[in-house]
Amino acid sequence: MGRAQRNPSIPAPSVRRAWRGIARPIAAGCWCLMCCILSPASAAVDGPGDYRDGYASADYRTRSLALSGRVGREADLLALTRDPPLGLPPLPVPADNPLTAEKIALGRKLFYDRRLSLNGTQSCAMCHIPEQGFTNNELTTAVGLEGRDVGRNAPTLYNVAYLRRLFHDGRERSLEHQAWQPMINPLEMANPSIGVVLERLRTWPDYAGRFESAFAGRPASMESVGQAIASYERTLLSADSPFDRWYFGGERDALSASARRGFTLFTGRAGCSGCHTIGERSALFTDQELHNTGVGYPSPNERGRTEPRRVLLAPGVYGELSAAALSSVSRPRRTADLGRYRITRDPADRWSFRTPSLRNVALTAPYMHDGRFLRLEEVVAFYDRGGVSNPLQDPRIRPLGLTARESRDLVAFLTSLTGAIETLVLDAFAAPIGDVGSERRPSSAE
Repeated sequence: MGRAQRNPSIPAPSVRRAWRGIARPIAAGCWCLMCCILSPASAAVDGPGDYRDGYASADYRTRSLALSGRVGREADLLALTRDPPLGLPPLPVPADNPLTAEKIALGRKLFYDRRLSLNGTQSCAMCHIPEQGFTNNELTTAVGLEGRDVGRNAPTLYNVAYLRRLFHDGRERSLEHQAWQPMINPLEMANPSIGVVLERLRTWPDYAGRFESAFAGRPASMESVGQAIASYERTLLSADSPFDRWYFGGERDALSASARRGFTLFTGRAGCSGCHTIGERSALFTDQELHNTGVGYPSPNERGRTEPRRVLLAPGVYGELSAAALSSVSRPRRTADLGRYRITRDPADRWSFRTPSLRNVALTAPYMHDGRFLRLEEVVAFYDRGGVSNPLQDPRIRPLGLTARESRDLVAFLTSLTGAIETLVLDAFAAPIGDVGSERRPSSAE
């Protein structure tokens, strides 16, 4: 393993603060390297991982949005759901979990509480980062408890309320059920059981009476925890983009000429709207189905690199890793993923994945279920060359023969799908992060 080098543009104290705030390795496909770069003193945690101070230094650099305004501003999230922004249909809400302000507030608190993980280091928001499109722009695939590789990219939560299939392989159908899976997944929050989570929630003083108030006297339960988190997630609505104002709002100048040409390609020769659908009055940019584009298929051209490469070990810290070192600490850069087949065991479902919405796609890099593409230009080039050919590939995926200008126009159109986000991001900054005084490690009995 090569010697780690510090980026001189970021001072060591900022590196240490950033590391404490993230509490996990930051590397695209490379994890569990903390011991290589941080001494015990610099790795010590002296406060909750969600502390938001330390960003005042002029030489601190990040792609996160609005760090200069990290003082949060609480929003009326319930009011936002009553009149979804331009471009979105009426919000679907299950009859057995109507939205209330109390449930939303409780779900919001749970979403940002790291104590819901086995060792108090992981919250939902550490993979679904509000200022990074409610995904994670810094990791190709998500990293869970103690640096465990989850193996797939963290999907955005914007407009997740409209999805009929959840997770990349579509294995869940409701947000209420989905909320529990990360908490008991040994690669993510790693709790040993649902009962352990509920026992803790019932003893933490900052949750005293919260569930009873929100759920008509009922204490924390498997059902109410899922319903609370789902209620918050249903408020994460973002549309009213330049495209929406042009297409649904009739504002002729809302879209650039390049984006308008991209829209013509998107709905015409490129055929993108066949899966990323657009309705007459609203658009989710997904057909809610699963398709095989070739991502995940073990093509020779998609295998991992074997030569040494420079990797990001921590904010501002790089190292040159040999092929042997990479193989000992990370999964290959490209690995076959059978997708929907893992759920159905139907051979016809091999390498099929859920069609993601394209709303806010410019904010939610990296792309594809394995985070292989960092830029929209790479995604367009992938589809231009016809994806990765395989026996089960969707017949709509074919070489497009785009010119350089047409590729730029498609990217311009995709960028025009960025909607209003400031209210949700600032509200997230105002969310409580849990009472650190009541934080504790699980006992050996648990």
